[in-house]
Amino acid sequence: MAGEQIVVLGTGGTLAGRAAAAHDNLGYTAAQIGVDELVRGIPALQGFSVVAEQVAQLDSKDMDFATWERLAQRCAHWQAQAGVAGIVVTHGTDTMEETAFFLQSVLGSAKPVVLTGAMRPASSMTADGPQNVADAAAVACSPGARGVTVAFAGKVHAAADVAKVHSYRVDAFDSGDAGPMAVVEEGEVRLLRDWPTAQPTHGWTPGRPWPWVEIVLNVAGAGARPVEALVGQGVRGLVVAGTGNGTLHRDLEAALLAAQAAGVAVVRSSRCAQGRVLPHAGDRIRHTTLSPVKARIALMLELMA
Repeated sequence: MAGEQIVVLGTGGTLAGRAAAAHDNLGYTAAQIGVDELVRGIPALQGFSVVAEQVAQLDSKDMDFATWERLAQRCAHWQAQAGVAGIVVTHGTDTMEETAFFLQSVLGSAKPVVLTGAMRPASSMTADGPQNVADAAAVACSPGARGVTVAFAGKVHAAADVAKVHSYRVDAFDSGDAGPMAVVEEGEVRLLRDWPTAQPTHGWTPGRPWPWVEIVLNVAGAGARPVEALVGQGVRGLVVAGTGNGTLHRDLEAALLAAQAAGVAVVRSSRCAQGRVLPHAGDRIRHTTLSPVKARIALMLELMA
C-alpha cells in the first residue's frame, strides 16, 4: 500500500549478485550490491516509505548462527516500532527456508516478516529479484498479515512449510502438501489460507552457545559408524533423515538408540520431499513432522532452552 512504512533488511545472496555478462546466470558472485542500492533500483518500491539496513552481506550457503542472531534482533527492534507495517528480508535462496523457520520460531510480534531473494543475479538480463522484492513489500503491508513467510515467484509460503525444491528455475520454492498461503497478483495479495501464528514456539536468548546438532541420512547399506563418530566427538543432538515414513536401516537404528541411551537427543524425520512422518506403535525414537533441516533448528533451540 502506498505510504506504508516497511523496513528492508539486507543479507546479500544472489539477489545482490553480479556476473561479468548479462546472459550469465551461473558464473556470478553473490552479495555484491548493498541493500540501499537494491532498493533504489526497484521502481515498484517508490510508493512505499522504505528504511533499508544492511544486516549482513554473504552468500546464504555460508549463513551462520551469528548472522541469524543479528537478524532476529534487528527484526525484533523494527517490529517494536509503531510506524513500521512490516519487514522484508533479502536473502540468498540456499538456506532461506532455514532462516525463515528460525525467525518464525523465535519472533513474537504479529507484524509480518517476509523473506525473499532471487535465482538470477542483479546483473541478469532477466533478473527475477526486483519483482520478488516488490511482491514481498506488498505482503509486508497486507492487512492482517503476520508471522514469517517467504514471497517468491508470485507465491507466498509459510515458514514451517516452505522448501527450495529446484536448483535453477526461478520458481524454486514450494510448500508441499500444504500449498502456498497466498499469491501476489499485480501488487495485490490474495490469501488462500490463514496467516501463520506469530507466537514463538521456542524460548531463545541471544548470545547463548548453539548446541552441536547434526543430520544423518538413512540410505541402502547405512551403518553405525557415522553416528558412533559423532557421538565420540561430543555431538548433542542428531536428526535422522529416514526413508519413507522415517524408516531406518537396522544398523543405523541400533546406533541411534545407543546414542539416545547415552544422552544424545535423537529425532526422526523423513528425507522425502513431501508428506510427513506418522507415528506408529513400537516407535523407539521420537518423530517430527518437520523436514530434516528444520528439525535440526528446532532441536538446537530445544537444547538451548
